[in-house]
Amino acid sequence: MAEETGMTRNSVAGKARVGSLVQAEHIGSVHLHGPPSGAQGRTPCQLPVEIQHFENREGEQARVHRATEDWCAGGPDPARPLIVSVSGLAGVGKTTLGFRIARRLLESCPDGVLYADLDEGRRDGTADIADVLRQMLRSLDGSGDEVGLSLAERRRQYLDETRHRRLVVVLDNVRRFEGEAELLMPASAGSAVVLVGRRTPADLDPGVAVELPLRPLTEEHAVRLLLRIAGDPAPAADPEAVAELARLCAGLPAALRVAGRWVRRHRRRGWARMLAGLTIELQQNGVPETEPVWNATYHDLGAPARTLYRLLAAEPGPGISPQAAVALLGAGEDTAEEALEELEDAGLLDIVPDLDDDRAVRLRMHSLVRAHALRRAATDAADGEAAGGRQRNIRWHLRQAQRADELWAGERMTLAARVAALPDAPDVDFRGKPAALHWLHSERRVLHSCVRVAYDAGLYAESWALCEPLWTHQLDHPGSADDIDSFTIGRDAALRAEDLPAAVRMRCQLARKLWESERFTEAGEELETAVSAAALLVEREDKHRKLYASALEFRGRLQAERGKWTEAVPDYRRSLSLHQQIENPYGEMLLTYLLGQASAGMDELDRSVEELRRAHAMARELQRERMTARTGFALGRVLLRLGRAAEARPLYEAALDAARERRSPSEQVRVLEALAGLHREEGDEEAAEQCLAAARALRSRP
Repeated sequence: MAEETGMTRNSVAGKARVGSLVQAEHIGSVHLHGPPSGAQGRTPCQLPVEIQHFENREGEQARVHRATEDWCAGGPDPARPLIVSVSGLAGVGKTTLGFRIARRLLESCPDGVLYADLDEGRRDGTADIADVLRQMLRSLDGSGDEVGLSLAERRRQYLDETRHRRLVVVLDNVRRFEGEAELLMPASAGSAVVLVGRRTPADLDPGVAVELPLRPLTEEHAVRLLLRIAGDPAPAADPEAVAELARLCAGLPAALRVAGRWVRRHRRRGWARMLAGLTIELQQNGVPETEPVWNATYHDLGAPARTLYRLLAAEPGPGISPQAAVALLGAGEDTAEEALEELEDAGLLDIVPDLDDDRAVRLRMHSLVRAHALRRAATDAADGEAAGGRQRNIRWHLRQAQRADELWAGERMTLAARVAALPDAPDVDFRGKPAALHWLHSERRVLHSCVRVAYDAGLYAESWALCEPLWTHQLDHPGSADDIDSFTIGRDAALRAEDLPAAVRMRCQLARKLWESERFTEAGEELETAVSAAALLVEREDKHRKLYASALEFRGRLQAERGKWTEAVPDYRRSLSLHQQIENPYGEMLLTYLLGQASAGMDELDRSVEELRRAHAMARELQRERMTARTGFALGRVLLRLGRAAEARPLYEAALDAARERRSPSEQVRVLEALAGLHREEGDEEAAEQCLAAARALRSRP
């Protein structure tokens, strides 16, 4: 059916070598949320380069063509998108055909192609649809800054963004329609959706989709594809041997790809000799039909490439960066570069674009190849090989995450020891604060996976330590389904490590994720335990007073989130006192700000003005730009409630300037809407409407 789904998916210019990717990869002048600001009318095209070899499937493509003509003509159901369902065994070429169909559908749906692999964020069988929607919204509008927190909010935004577009949406590894594909259907009836999975979703109503169940290639087509891949100039020399090798591949294009490349590298041996070796292995080992093909390619690799092949099979997450592969192997850049090139040349490794960064790539294995690599690891791996690779990988990711966290967030309370540089594993070359946050975002799935893998491996200190930089990420990208799971594991890891301060910190951070999900009772239980434990720590050693102050602050915030302002104040005041005792000016400023908000919530407006004015002055003195804007904006809102619009206006305007400087559309919208209220208070409807129009433009910007 199709060949070279790995190499030809590499969308970097030409066929970029893995080695150059390892050496050149850095996080530099990246666009934090996509293209440069000012890009309008984005037309996403998340399609790989057209594959070099494609065989058969004419019947399936003809069915889609006829269905597209009927759909364009207004039938059978012109009120909904066209749906095509491609199903079949692993390795049969489903995704490749799905991409080919999508490329043809672009003629009828010219507004772009969106792609999502639902298995990337799948946990315990459940796909993270909220994160998929976030990624799609980012691709459509180029920013992602205005993406809602909840699945329902993101779904509404997605429907708004797709209502007037004619898109092609390709959804890979779909298991069910309801709760998965259904939530990703574009609103426009002029769009088309390609579902790819092992089977057509059972809950998809009959007749709704054009169903394309794929079977393995016939022997005729398998032989033809094998010869094209192998580039054999004289296929008639031994047609029986060629046919037998095609049969060994079971008609699966994924296996034919590897076999064809292996033949191309050893063409001097002749078809009969190569087939004899594969057949003997099949007879002696009694392995599955395709096993000899994988084994022959595997044994042809150099020792470092074989080691990396085994290690990559157990790598957590949907795919890793070339630099992470260097750390995983632990043999230096040059050796890793050569090993990666071997794996790519052999067709055992796919290099795919990183959907979060147009300049980066990911290393992935086809599921059939990964299964083989795991079998080889079970029989060939040296003692400690897997554990050593796992530890290097986790510690490298932890080190990069700590570096990115420190660069982006600056000085803040963290408890984990800093991981030292790993030998033979260079650091990511961050170039500026936005790039650091971008790295945390693009690696978020791998980091969440590392939390779980570290815990399962007994690396408890590393497991909870990974949650600290993930905390920084979630502050700017809330709403991930993984956050609660990871902070729960982080709490348990800290307890297993018998690290009580870390357990307090993890409980506090977990509590915030729980209350953001409106699980207030559970959040309260975590914080009661955290506050009690922190108080016990302070009784033992004064150095834990800052941690105790933080736990009290979190408990106060929980009460504030529930609108219980009077119950929040005692915790805020106790936390403030502790910050004053340890002479922590940032903590003192933050708690003064929170007390000002609480006073406003209790309608004690004069007290609120006093507290917020003090917090605003402290933030300016500390040169904390974001907190200067936040405290000023909060002060302006209270002043407006007191009818002092003239005093509120410059504070609002300063907050708007700060939001624009940080390129934060969400904060700009918040301030613009507040400014509109201020202008209305003054009777200036024209100015109010201008602010609201600017806010609407930001909310719906393409």
